Amino acid sequence: MSWLVVGFWLLFIFFPLIYLEQWIHRHLQGVWLLILRHDESATIAYSILMLPGVVLHEASHWLAATVLGVRAGRLSVVPERLPDGTLRLGYLETDKPDLIREALIGAAPLVTGSLAIIFVGYARLGVGPAGEALARTDLVGVAAGLAAMTHAQDFWLWLYLIFAVSNSMLPSASDRRAWLPVALMAAAIVGVVVYLGLGVALVQAFGGLAEAALRALAAAFTITVGIDLCLAPVIWLVERGLMKVTGLRLQY
Repeated sequence: MSWLVVGFWLLFIFFPLIYLEQWIHRHLQGVWLLILRHDESATIAYSILMLPGVVLHEASHWLAATVLGVRAGRLSVVPERLPDGTLRLGYLETDKPDLIREALIGAAPLVTGSLAIIFVGYARLGVGPAGEALARTDLVGVAAGLAAMTHAQDFWLWLYLIFAVSNSMLPSASDRRAWLPVALMAAAIVGVVVYLGLGVALVQAFGGLAEAALRALAAAFTITVGIDLCLAPVIWLVERGLMKVTGLRLQY
């Protein structure tokens, strides 16, 4: 696939990724609440379940800040309920950097999370055949590839790690704060370069890197959506079963 096709696929898969992550976060917390019947205990249980992803997320911020020369302060992976009612699973305090370094620090969990998903997916679970079949729109091949994955050594452990990491890697609103101004600056620079007739040179210099990054993100997002689509019905059935057994109802 060309970089343009990969870019369109990335945009296409991005919105289901966002929706599924939000749905899974809500309903997993609901499952624990139905089991434990205590809000704080349910929050702790949920945060423990997602701990590998939270640790990688915050460690990525810390590593990026350290490499970029920004002093990092307190790091926490203890869940905290914010005043607006949202649950924050972790955070890292840093000195206030410039916009470019802030944007890079904010994007770090997405980079490391995607790399971890690709490594586990291809090297440990063997998603390659299923991915190739998906690219050919061969649904039978996709099913066969997914079935073969279940025979991988330590399948459930790797599946859990991908689930925890993939549903914790997306940057928060504070992580994305500097993205828009940096993107606008980058777009302005590219516009000037193209206007000066240096567009071909720009593509030759950075086109390969941009395509590789798009392909990596597309692969990580596709693996994440595929796993979430498989696990979401299980979570829904467990939640419905618990509601029926306990007589409790959850409203989101």
